[in-house]
Amino acid sequence: MKERHQEIGSALPANLDALPRLRGFRLRGLEMTRLETFIDAAFAFAISMLVIAAQQIPDNIQALLEAFKNVPTFVCSIAVLGIFWRGHWLWSRRYGLEDGGSILISWAMIVTILILIYPLKAIFGAMWNMLSNGRVGQPFSLHTTEAQARALFAIYAVGTIAISAEILLLNLRAWRLREALRLDDRERLMTRGELVGWSIPVSVATVSLVLALTLPIEKISWSGWVYFSIALLVPLRRFFDKRALKTMPQHA
Repeated sequence: MKERHQEIGSALPANLDALPRLRGFRLRGLEMTRLETFIDAAFAFAISMLVIAAQQIPDNIQALLEAFKNVPTFVCSIAVLGIFWRGHWLWSRRYGLEDGGSILISWAMIVTILILIYPLKAIFGAMWNMLSNGRVGQPFSLHTTEAQARALFAIYAVGTIAISAEILLLNLRAWRLREALRLDDRERLMTRGELVGWSIPVSVATVSLVLALTLPIEKISWSGWVYFSIALLVPLRRFFDKRALKTMPQHA
């Protein structure tokens, strides 16, 4: 075993079975690290950039009603950010890693999330504007060109690929350190499940990127609608994971 792996292993308690468990997974990272603090701060800043009244607090009824048009966009954007935040949180709790590779990937994730919020808000705003016939959300500018629309969808796809791949790489890092982390059979199965799970948004966003670059402009919205397939694929993956876990021993 490499020296770094030995250092990681030495930081773990001798009796891993005494650790608290989450769905049978022993939590090696109960204490919040400086790395996790930076990640949380980045997500908090991203949320602050999504506030419904972007310029200032509304000071009259008309301005307030206009601001509330952005509520659906805000809620959907927060939901997406929450999925990525939970992915990093779960990884931190399960493995408690703060080595060089994990730090580098996490910092890349911070950069990605702070870039992703801009196309995220624009795309959800346009989606809600179209679904509500202009009652809520914000449409693309009338002066938006075909090239600009394609670029926006492409940038969002690249951002989604990047942040999903970064969480995938964090879990891959944990998988490569499975011996040092002393993962049992159940934990290894759950780690492989995370690798498959985060491959789904990477794959779907790749399809979205191809659609954004190739579809006729009148069908460019399909580059956004394709993301809803994740709502079917992820629960399907979880179903098969749970079925596999049922055959494994349970822990108190």
